[in-house]
Amino acid sequence: MATLKGSSPARALRPGFWGSSPRCRQTRAFSRSQQCRAPEEVQGAHKYCVDLLSKYDRPSYTLSSFIPPHARSFYLALRALNVSLALIPETTSSHTIGLMRLQFWRDAVAKILAGSPPKEPVAILLASAISDLHERTEGHARISRSWLTRLISAREQTLTNDPYSSIADLESYAENTYSTLMYLTLAALPMTSVTADHVASHIGKAVGIAAVLRGLPLVAFPPPTPQSPHGGAAASLGLSGGARQGAVMLPLDVMAQAGVKEEDVLRYGADAEGLRDAVFTVATRASDHLITVEQMLTNLRAGKDKKAMSTTRMFPGNPPLDEVNRAFGVFMPAISTRLWLDRLQQYDFDVFRPELLRSDWRLPWKSYLAFRRKSFS
Repeated sequence: MATLKGSSPARALRPGFWGSSPRCRQTRAFSRSQQCRAPEEVQGAHKYCVDLLSKYDRPSYTLSSFIPPHARSFYLALRALNVSLALIPETTSSHTIGLMRLQFWRDAVAKILAGSPPKEPVAILLASAISDLHERTEGHARISRSWLTRLISAREQTLTNDPYSSIADLESYAENTYSTLMYLTLAALPMTSVTADHVASHIGKAVGIAAVLRGLPLVAFPPPTPQSPHGGAAASLGLSGGARQGAVMLPLDVMAQAGVKEEDVLRYGADAEGLRDAVFTVATRASDHLITVEQMLTNLRAGKDKKAMSTTRMFPGNPPLDEVNRAFGVFMPAISTRLWLDRLQQYDFDVFRPELLRSDWRLPWKSYLAFRRKSFS
């Protein structure tokens, strides 16, 4: 049986501006946009986002309790946005309509940051959380529009299931999606730590790579209807589960090295020649990123990482390890990813095993122990 170990390391809703600010008052003046929103509307948006995560992204739903309360609404809205983007291929009937949905979210980001979000629950909660962040930090902390638009643009590839030409391209996709989700969440704490960003980059790449592997069977053999109760977003949040034509979303260089042919996978599934070797290679890269993070934390605790720097504006001068510990809740997806990779290894890298699509009952208590110890190992 192949093994991941030994591989070489690669590298409660808070009231916001619209909810409780004294500036949000009734007037008799006409307005071009509604800058203030009723508390009921924000609360309804909050419930919508929680329900969306509970249904389609159970790990993020479970791990939300580890996000500091003042940033939790932003986290929920951001992760709900990620789900909404991942669902586009499943819920649209054509590539053109999918592009239009992505453009809607690009336009929505501009409106959200301007304080006038569209009447869409995810947009409403995200705008409320950003306004709350602005008020808490007196305008010092900001959410990057470029990061939000990068997240949206990265999803365009999932509309057509274009293959990754190399494992480096797969890592780039993971960086632009799951690492970016973590950068944005760090900004909402707020934190601008070089060390924390470095940790987030590696964990995000591991999470994204594992998401692609987890969604591989659902992309290769998509459901017969556009909307399926077990669609690809529910399993991977990184891939299209509603595409009419199956595809094998493994890097082409890895497939060539392992001798995997797409037509064999689409014909024989898990029994395709070389498939497990290719999955092992890709999974090893995800595992390597988690090993790198574990080594970084070990070095920080031992005082060996002299180059690590903290540039947090709200807490200047804090040691890098303190910054990582303060942001540890943001990094908890490393736990769910490690658990899934371990299960994949348990089934000898047969990514088609149905057990790999199910939620891991160990995640809540494993996460609690990791958070308490501030350690992933």
